[in-house]
Amino acid sequence: MADSKILATIERSDTEQLQISISEYKGKSYLNMRIFYTTDGGETWLPTKKGVTFTPDQLDLLSEAVEEAKEEFMKDAE
Repeated sequence: MADSKILATIERSDTEQLQISISEYKGKSYLNMRIFYTTDGGETWLPTKKGVTFTPDQLDLLSEAVEEAKEEFMKDAE
């Protein structure tokens, strides 16, 4: 993939992380959420096959699902 911008990194363990990024492929933009791993103490992070890719027109649905999840978790915390 060409141009990529990492928006967030969520540590899962010392050797695994979830990277959320925007990238462009064949002239189209995508939001990627992919698990990366390291074998050299974090100097180099490599992508795994585990992940999902969203097109821009799917982002509203994703955002709504995240907001609904947050509301559900808040109910459970009360």
